[in-house]
Amino acid sequence: MNQKYIKENANDVVHHLEYNAERSHLIIPEYGRHLQKLIDQATAIEDDESRNKAAKYIIQVMGSLNPHLRDVPDFQHKLWDQLFIMSDFKLNVSSPYPIPSREVLQLRPDVLNYPQNFPKYRYYGNNIKYMIDVANKWEEGEMKSALVKVIANHMKKSYLSWNKDTVKDDVIFEHLYELSDGKLNLIQSSEELINTTDLLRTNKRVSNKISPAGQPKIQSNKNMKGPGKPKPFQKNNNQK
Repeated sequence: MNQKYIKENANDVVHHLEYNAERSHLIIPEYGRHLQKLIDQATAIEDDESRNKAAKYIIQVMGSLNPHLRDVPDFQHKLWDQLFIMSDFKLNVSSPYPIPSREVLQLRPDVLNYPQNFPKYRYYGNNIKYMIDVANKWEEGEMKSALVKVIANHMKKSYLSWNKDTVKDDVIFEHLYELSDGKLNLIQSSEELINTTDLLRTNKRVSNKISPAGQPKIQSNKNMKGPGKPKPFQKNNNQK
């Protein structure tokens, strides 16, 4: 005979609630706590054959939770790696892929060395400094003079793109002299850079947004034809 239902006390139910703050930390929260519990149960299985079957079943569940990853190369490899990571590397099963280690996972990349920490003229960019360094290594001649003039024109263009105002060529020549450590001197020369108006027109043309393909253009009312255009008043000869 089945035992009758015993009504639970409301106070006991409230006091035995399990809050997320009291639960164990989820290593990969995207999979949820139920899958984490499945992995913990599979880790505690003592039989090797049963534990391997449970791991394969969990891999199938993980794949069904991420159907968008099935087109990604090495999809199964990624799932097996996540399985071992979520088990805190305690799951002892045979994997078709190399088992990741905790040491490899905790490796940090090397710190990137920035070319300039505090550049004085940021609107010129680092490429201008590289070009100036290359020009300093060239021998004197027509090629070097042409390169220096190209660098100066590009500096003027970069200056005007961030400072919407006119600039004298002497200012660009002084900045070039400073950035080249005094090796490229055009301050006393008679060189003339590209006109400021032409450079501003070029910068404006480049900065304009191009309308995406297929977007209809706005037409004026003059070009409209059809029933939507109001027709001029026509006198009816039949009216008296």
